Amino acid sequence: MRQAIRFDDAWQAALRVAQAQAGAGFDAVLLRDLLGRATLLIDDRSASFNGSSVDWESLREAFSKATGPFAGLDPVQAASGLFAPDSVMNSADLAVIRKREPGQGQLAVLDRAVVGIDWLRPAVEESSDIEHRVTLYGFKGGVGRSTAAAVLARYLAETGRCVLVVDLDLESPGVSALLEDPAQLPNHGVVDHLVEAGVGNESGLDLVCRSSVLPVRGNGEVWLAPAGGRPRPEYEYLSKLNRIYTDLPPAFPDGEGRPFARRLEAAVSACEAQVAERSRRPDVVLLDSRAGMHDVAAAAITQLAGLALLFVADNPHTWAGYDMLFEQWERIPARAQILRERLKMVAAMLPQADADERLSRLRDRAQELFARIYDDEQGADPAAFNPAPDDEDAPHSPIPILFSADLIGLDAGRTRDWLDLPLIQAAYSMFLSQVERLVPPFREDAS
Repeated sequence: MRQAIRFDDAWQAALRVAQAQAGAGFDAVLLRDLLGRATLLIDDRSASFNGSSVDWESLREAFSKATGPFAGLDPVQAASGLFAPDSVMNSADLAVIRKREPGQGQLAVLDRAVVGIDWLRPAVEESSDIEHRVTLYGFKGGVGRSTAAAVLARYLAETGRCVLVVDLDLESPGVSALLEDPAQLPNHGVVDHLVEAGVGNESGLDLVCRSSVLPVRGNGEVWLAPAGGRPRPEYEYLSKLNRIYTDLPPAFPDGEGRPFARRLEAAVSACEAQVAERSRRPDVVLLDSRAGMHDVAAAAITQLAGLALLFVADNPHTWAGYDMLFEQWERIPARAQILRERLKMVAAMLPQADADERLSRLRDRAQELFARIYDDEQGADPAAFNPAPDDEDAPHSPIPILFSADLIGLDAGRTRDWLDLPLIQAAYSMFLSQVERLVPPFREDAS
């Protein structure tokens, strides 16, 4: 019996065929559709393209044989035969595997997916529009990410900053409960903007509130944009949540597509604008991201923020998850080069016993991870990005948050002054001071 060609095998075989065509000098895009079927697109529109050098029939036969049931309906196509070739060959979602070189064409991948596509989309170039945003992310839940967001928000506010916390853990909102009583939440939340903007109805939403339960000394402010609005009988959160993740078709008059990351960016920007209207422009925006390989996390890390704090607990499950994530980035060097300097590891729940030794081991493990997206240390380029393993400013060098058993049973709703407890200062002091160095400096005349 012939061995079945599985999903992974088919994709690797398709890549090999595509690489051969790019190696022959042709720009090639390997497209994967919603069912996982692969189609090879070859750009035959160039003046230097010699159509006779491609045996289309043999190539289709070889490609179909290699990919089996995962071959596209028309598995090999010329760009000139497409209705709108540039929308594919020059798509903003292309993941470039190999750039053009003399005698070799460009090889790129275009992955059409309902979820997960934002991990593959190019990272946003350096931009002042996102440098004030900080994403807090952990591959596994339960690492204290939301608590850290609340502690960091109060700390930065007490330096005089206006801080906005956006609860992007849409399936399991957490930070909102630490910053505001449910009855005092705004009428709407992030999920409402995502739904209403899909039909052009987002104007006038009540999205933010100033925290009334987080004590702040001085002139700083803490604002909250919750995942959902104030609970009330007619408010249907789950019905909205089920309708937000799919990319939407082009909206006129601009005619551009509306991918999920772009819509999430619009929601965050709307929250920032509302804070500016009611008080002043936020100096820092903390994005409390969902854990795991979720679209929210993908957008929050790669598209929305100038700094992403990656929370890690030193256990095999967490490292296995980050290995999968960095493997994706490693495949697309152009994306990794933009992204890597925005990342910073956080050693979450670090046991106080032998903390220095544990932190050193964690740093070594993180350096192995980041080496996948650093430049080759053997290279002669002085501009190469490859920090030393013991470089404390390197992305792989973790910022510690010390573990305290008392934090596990802490009820912030009952203990209003929990941020002033000595155990909070002991656990978070190094985290707070080091993160403050990474965010834009506060300027009183900037508000």
